[in-house]
Amino acid sequence: MSMKLPHPPLGEEEPSPPPQRRPRGFASGPAPSAGAAGPPRRRSVREREREKERTKLRERHRRAITSRMLAGLRQHGNFPLPARADMNDVLAALARAAGWTVHPDGTTFRSSNQPPLPPPPPQLGMFQVASGETPAFINTLNSYTIGTPLDSQASALQTDDSLSPSSLDSVVAERSIKTENFGNSSSVNSLNCMDNNQQLLRSSAMLAGDYTKTPYIPVYASLPMGIINSHCQLVDPEGVHTELRHLKSLNVDGVVVYCWWGIVEAWIPRKYEWSGYRDLFGIIKEFKLKVQVVLSFHGSGETGSSDVLISLPKWIMEIAKENQDIFFTDREGRRNTECLSWGIDKERVLRGRTGIEVYFDFMRSFHMEFRNLSEEGLISAIEIGLGASGELRYPSFPERMGWKYPGIGEFQCYDRYMQNNLRQSALSRGHLFWARGPDNAGYYNSRPHETGFFCDGGDYDSYYGRFFLNWYSGILIDHVDQVLSLAALAFDGAEIVVKIPSIYWWYRTASHAAELTAGFYNPTNRDGYSPVLKMLKKHSVILKLVCYGEEFTVQENDEAFVDPEGLTWQLMNAAWDHGLPLCIESALPCLDGDMYSQILDTAKPRNDPDRHHASFFAYRQQPPFLLQRDACYPELRTFVKCMHG
Repeated sequence: MSMKLPHPPLGEEEPSPPPQRRPRGFASGPAPSAGAAGPPRRRSVREREREKERTKLRERHRRAITSRMLAGLRQHGNFPLPARADMNDVLAALARAAGWTVHPDGTTFRSSNQPPLPPPPPQLGMFQVASGETPAFINTLNSYTIGTPLDSQASALQTDDSLSPSSLDSVVAERSIKTENFGNSSSVNSLNCMDNNQQLLRSSAMLAGDYTKTPYIPVYASLPMGIINSHCQLVDPEGVHTELRHLKSLNVDGVVVYCWWGIVEAWIPRKYEWSGYRDLFGIIKEFKLKVQVVLSFHGSGETGSSDVLISLPKWIMEIAKENQDIFFTDREGRRNTECLSWGIDKERVLRGRTGIEVYFDFMRSFHMEFRNLSEEGLISAIEIGLGASGELRYPSFPERMGWKYPGIGEFQCYDRYMQNNLRQSALSRGHLFWARGPDNAGYYNSRPHETGFFCDGGDYDSYYGRFFLNWYSGILIDHVDQVLSLAALAFDGAEIVVKIPSIYWWYRTASHAAELTAGFYNPTNRDGYSPVLKMLKKHSVILKLVCYGEEFTVQENDEAFVDPEGLTWQLMNAAWDHGLPLCIESALPCLDGDMYSQILDTAKPRNDPDRHHASFFAYRQQPPFLLQRDACYPELRTFVKCMHG
C-alpha cells in the first residue's frame, strides 16, 4: 500500500511528479495549493452526492454539445450521419470528407494508396461499428465522398488514445468549423449550392436502399381537427377533395378521423348527430382510402396545443354547474374540464347514467350508424379515447392550470368520488390515516429533487407511498378494463386501438415523477407498464406509441433527464413480451430525412431475430398540409414507399 509522504524541507530536491491533466468543463477549478499537507480528509456523504450531481451535469452538458454539433454537421455540412450517430460515425465521415478511405472494419488509408481490403480482425480498432443502427448507413457513407485537400484537413484528425470524450467533442467542433470556413471551395460551396430537389433525392435514395424487402406497414395521415364544425357539418367539401387527392398521390393507405363526443352528443343526452361525418366518410370512400376513427371523449384546445376549441357536451357542462366533482381535481381544488373523472365510472350522476354507460351508448350509436362501412372494410380500426388528450393517462400536466415543461405535474385524485374510493382502499388495508393524497409532492412546475415525495429516497418508496401509487395506478387500470369490455360489445370484433402517452421527461431519475402523476407506477425499481399492457392484452387491442424526432429531443436534452428512446424501448419490449401488436404515431409533423429514418427504425427494428414490426403508422400533419407539399412531397413519398417495403 502506497502512502502519501509529506513534502521535504526547503532546500532538498525531490523528483517532480508527472504532469496531470486538468479536468475540463464543469470539473475545472483552482489547482490545489502546493503547500498543502496532512493526511487525506475522508469525504462526507454530502460531498459524494454533490460530486455525483456535478458528474451528471458534466455528462448532460457534454451530450448537449455533441448533439448540437451533429445537428450542425448534418444541416450545414451535408453529412449523412445516422440518427443515432456515435463518435466512430463522425470520425469516419470526417475522414471521408478529407479524402481518406474508411472500410467498415475500421481500416483507414489515403485514397491515393489503394491496398486490398484485409480480412476483419477479431477485435476492431478505433473505427469499429459500435451500434446496431450503424451498419445500415455504411453503404451510404462509403458512397458519399467529398474531395477536400488532405493537407488542410489532416490536423483536425490527429487524435491519440489519451483524449477524453470531451476532447473528442472539441476535435469534432474544430473540424466542423474548418470545413465550414476554410474548406475547399469547389467541394463545400458546391454542396451549399445544391438545390433542395437534389438533397431530397439523395435522402430518398438512402431511405429506399435501407428498407427494401421489409414487411408492409400501412400509412395513415390524420385529417385536420376543424374539418367538422360544432354543428356536425362538413366545413369545406372541396378542400377535403383536394386534400384527399393529394394524399392519394402519396400512396397512403388511409386517413385518421377524430369523432368528438362534444360535437355528436352536444346538446341533449342520447341524441346523436352524425351528418357531417357521414358526408366525410362518403368522400373518403370515393378515393378508396381506409379510415381509422378516433372516438374522442375529451375536450380539445384548452391546453393550448390546438387552435380548435372543442369542449365536452353542453349538457355535461350543465351538470357540472351543480356538481363539479364529475371532473378531475388537483390538491388545491381546481377542476380540469378536459375530461370526466374516473371516479364517476360507476356513479349514476350523468342524468341517471354512469360514466361508463355514457361511453358505451356513444360507441354503440357510432356502430349502428356506420355498420355498413365497417362491413365493407372502409373503417379499418377504432381508437378509444381513455383519458386526457385521448391518451390513457390522468390530466396531470394541463397547460391551462399553469403547467410548463418540464414540470412533474400533480396528482388528480381530489374530487369527492376519488377520495371516497381512496378511503375505502385505506380501510381495507387497516390504515385509515393513509386515506389522503401526498402533502409533499410539490406543484405542477416542481422538479423531483425539490419535493420530499419524488426526490431520491423520497416518500414515493415508503410504505404509504407504495400504497398510494398502487391505488392511483389501479384506478387507471380499472378504467381501461371497464371501457374496453363494453367496447368489445359495441363493435363486435373490430380492431380496437389504445394510445399510450410518451412521458419521457424525468425518465432518467429514480422516481420517474412525471409518469407517477400521470398514473404509471414506473420508478426504476418497478415495471409500471406491464400491468397496463397485461390488461390491454386481455382485450386484444393494438397499442399505439408516440415517436419523437431527433430534433425534438436535442433541444430538450439538457432540460430534465429526458430519454424518449429509452421509454419507447421499454414500452416496445413490454408489448412484445405480452404479445401485443404495436402501431406508431408521429408526435410532430415530419419535416426532414432524419426523423423519417428514426421512425422507420422504430417501426421496423433492425437485426430483430423475431422480426417484430409495427402494424401501421399514423402520420400527424400540420394543417393545412398543402402548404408543405412542395417541400415535403419527394421525401414523404419515398418514406411511404419504404414503409410499404
